[in-house]
Amino acid sequence: MSARTKYAVGVDIGGSNIKIGMVSQGGKIIYKHSIKTEPGEGPQKVIENINTGIHAVLNNTKVHIDGIGIGCPGTVDPEKGTVENPPNLHGWRKVNLSRTISMEFEKDVFLENDANAAAVGELIFGNGKKINSFILVTLGTGVGGGIVINRKLYRGEFGAAGEVGHITINYNGPQCKCGSYGCIEAYAGNQYLKERVRNELKNHPNSLLLKLIGYDFSLISPRKIQEAADKGDEFANFVIVDLGTKLGAAFASLSNVLDVSTYIIGGGVAGFGKPLFDSIKKSLTSRVMAPLKPRVKILSAKLKNDAGVKGASALVFHGY
Repeated sequence: MSARTKYAVGVDIGGSNIKIGMVSQGGKIIYKHSIKTEPGEGPQKVIENINTGIHAVLNNTKVHIDGIGIGCPGTVDPEKGTVENPPNLHGWRKVNLSRTISMEFEKDVFLENDANAAAVGELIFGNGKKINSFILVTLGTGVGGGIVINRKLYRGEFGAAGEVGHITINYNGPQCKCGSYGCIEAYAGNQYLKERVRNELKNHPNSLLLKLIGYDFSLISPRKIQEAADKGDEFANFVIVDLGTKLGAAFASLSNVLDVSTYIIGGGVAGFGKPLFDSIKKSLTSRVMAPLKPRVKILSAKLKNDAGVKGASALVFHGY
């Protein structure tokens, strides 16, 4: 008699959307669902949306699950099941998310920082399968990071390790939502990036990007910037290369401290692809200590937008 296929629900809480999937132990997603996060409405509304999304997945699959894995931004205590001060979720000072979701579904809930969960996804199912140590960086609404050293997550003393987005690259730089100044997230986060392009595009009246957005500045997006760059637009290409240069500067600080030279990059902004990755590598290589220079690798996240969901499900099966 063959063993039963095991399943888990994986939940990836983003600043804009919550992605939920029914995932097999082997990493196959059999059903996906997305729902708006509505972060400005406070934790209770976000939790209601999580519950609604999970119910939708359960109702559409009708399979037995071994548990629910959740990746959430902020400082996470996996043992206590709490989330503290996620920078893009308003009003979340300290929320016991695991207990709340567990009571709703009467299932074990495994909670982890969202970027840590994505790192686990790449470690188990993606481009980290054959790599002992790497840093997973997610470029989306914010800039997240998950640190894997010797195939184990590095969480730090209180579970807050890996906040790559809050490495300062300019102490006189723009203010970040975390309250500090010059964080890499204040340059590379999706909203910050779009705002910067809106401001600077006015000085580039011949940019193809203006035509692609129909001169409607509210339509600026990473996808439009990439489209313009692919068609040879100098301003769009400058934006991507400059972004990579800044990210490389932030990553160099990590590499010099941790002696980790491989980065796996995911998230929507990572869709800029080779021009972004090449500029990251050039910037990073020029700044790291000499022994690290020949070892620098910049890889694309294999799991793409599914890294968070698959990684969250892996928490149930693999106990990271």
